[in-house]
Amino acid sequence: MERVRRPALFTLFAWLSEERLLAEMTKNQKTSIQEVRNDYARISIYSNTAGFAVMFFITALFLAGCGTSSNVAESAETASSGKDYFSEKIQIRHAKGFTIEYHDHYKVINVLSPFEKSTDTAKYVLLQRGTKKPKGYTNSQFIEIPIRSLVAMSSMHVGLVGLLGEEKIVTGLGNLKYVSNPEIIKQIEAGKIAEVGKDQGLNEEKLITMHPDLVMTTGSPVSKMERYTTLNAAGIPVLINSEWVETTPLGRAEWVKLLAAILNREDFVNKKFARMEEEYNRLAALSQKVKTKPSIITGMNSKDSWFVPNGNSYMAQFFRDAGADYHWNNTKATGSLALNFEAVYPIALTADYWLNVGISNYDNKKEILAKDPRYTDFKAYKSGQIYSYNKRVNNRGSNDYWESGAVNPQIVLSDLIRILHPELLPEHALVYYKQVN
Repeated sequence: MERVRRPALFTLFAWLSEERLLAEMTKNQKTSIQEVRNDYARISIYSNTAGFAVMFFITALFLAGCGTSSNVAESAETASSGKDYFSEKIQIRHAKGFTIEYHDHYKVINVLSPFEKSTDTAKYVLLQRGTKKPKGYTNSQFIEIPIRSLVAMSSMHVGLVGLLGEEKIVTGLGNLKYVSNPEIIKQIEAGKIAEVGKDQGLNEEKLITMHPDLVMTTGSPVSKMERYTTLNAAGIPVLINSEWVETTPLGRAEWVKLLAAILNREDFVNKKFARMEEEYNRLAALSQKVKTKPSIITGMNSKDSWFVPNGNSYMAQFFRDAGADYHWNNTKATGSLALNFEAVYPIALTADYWLNVGISNYDNKKEILAKDPRYTDFKAYKSGQIYSYNKRVNNRGSNDYWESGAVNPQIVLSDLIRILHPELLPEHALVYYKQVN
C-alpha cells in the first residue's frame, strides 16, 4: 500500500504526542480517555492540505483552552489593561540621582549610584495595586502603590512626608527622638510609630513583624544593598534615598517627587514644587544684582578637622545663589573638604560673615570661644556677624533645618540673603538661621 504523504507543516503538529494530548486535555477538560484516543486517531489520518488546516485549527483551539500553558500565563501577566492609571506624569528638572519611567499600570524608578561611589543602579517597579506584574524585571524590587505604610530612616525622609502632608503613612522611624514635625510627634506620643533602629542597630525582626509597604533608607559609601537581604526575602522592599549627593538645593528637594510617585501624588507635587522652584529662582536672580558680595567662612573646627563644602556641593550653590564670596567655591568636588585649622585661619581672619557655626546649638559667642581661643581673631567674631542654622531646635533636640529645611530651599535661601544682603529682603524674618550674640 502506498504510503500517504503528509503535508510538510505536519511536523508542527507531530510534537504534540498522544501522551501530551491525554495529559493536557484530561487535566483541564471533562473528557474521557477513550474520547481523547478516538479524537487523536481521527486527527492523525489527515493527509492533505485541507485536512491539515482542520487539524491546525483544532490544535489552536486546544492550546488556547489549556489553562496551564506557560505561554498563555506569561502573556496574561504582561498584557496591558489598556488603562492609563497615571494621567499626570512627573518630570525631573534638577535632581540627577534618580529617573522615572511611566507605563500604563506601573512606573520604573532608577536610583543612580545609590551608595555614592558605586556605579550600580537600584531599580524599583512601582506597581499599581490590583494589576499584574510586568515581565523583564527579575532583579528589581516591586513596590505596590500607593503605599499605605512607611518606615523612614532619616530626618530628610520625614521632611518629604511632611511636604506632601502624608504623615499618616509613617509607622516606623530609625529614631523617635530627633523629630520636628508636629504631626509625627503626636503619632509617636500616641504609640502609632515604632522605633526600628538604623545602620548596624537595625531591628530586622521588628520590621518583619511590622511588615511595612516600604522602608526608605539613606545610601552611603559604606552601605550595600546586601545589607537588606533579610528584609527583601521577607517581602519588604527597601528604597535607597541618596538626595544628599545632589549638587543643588533644588535637586536635593526634588526627591520629594520620588515619594510622590510612590503615593500617586504627581498632580499635587508638580504644582507644589513648581511654586518652590519659581520662588527660589526669583530670589537667586535678586541676589545676583548686588555690586558687592561679602566674604564668608562656614563651619567650625572639630577634632583637628574643619569641614567646608566643596564647590560642587549643594551648600556651595546656596552660597552662590545668596550672593556670597566663598573662598572654596572653585573646588571641583561634591560633599565636604577636610582641612585643618591652619588652612582656614588666614581666610577666616578677614571674612565678613561666619555661617553654619557647628551642629551644636551654640547660643552665645562665649560657648564658641570655649572651643578655641583663636576664634577671637576672626573679623566676623569681632563684629558679631556669626550665624547658625539652629533657630528651630525643639525640646527633643531635633533641628528642623535638616527636616523641613531640606525640602524648602527657597526659605533657606531667603534666610541667607536676609543675612548677607538685608536690604534685599528687609521684611523677611529668619526662619532657620539665628544670630549668635
